[in-house]
Amino acid sequence: MHTQTVLSHADAMTVVNAIRAELERLGKGAAIAVADEHGELLAFLRTDGCKLSSVSVAINKAFTAARDLRDSKAVGDAMRDEHFPMTNFGDPRYTAWGGGVVIDYQGEIVGAVGVSGLSEQEDIDLSRLGIAALNLG
Repeated sequence: MHTQTVLSHADAMTVVNAIRAELERLGKGAAIAVADEHGELLAFLRTDGCKLSSVSVAINKAFTAARDLRDSKAVGDAMRDEHFPMTNFGDPRYTAWGGGVVIDYQGEIVGAVGVSGLSEQEDIDLSRLGIAALNLG
């Protein structure tokens, strides 16, 4: 039998709320998605000022990171370096943009966070800020 650690709804909301608070402090808008270890959505928030196009992108960033067990920027960088089309994954939800960051708990990927709506680096930084709020050690 295998014991597995999973993100709870409360964990997902901790991440969302940490990122939301920082966006409000900065006066910026973005979309925030938290996915489980399979890349499926656990929590989502579109903050004030967020462009509509960022909604699906944030969800897809979290999906990509969780499914590929690495940050979405690393997936995109590898695809560009290897000239491997994203369409070869067979799922249109895969994205090559940074901002999807895995949640690693004791060496196990338990989910991912995706932020979209700002620069790629800001999206990455906000995702990491949200994960840090979980105090995983």
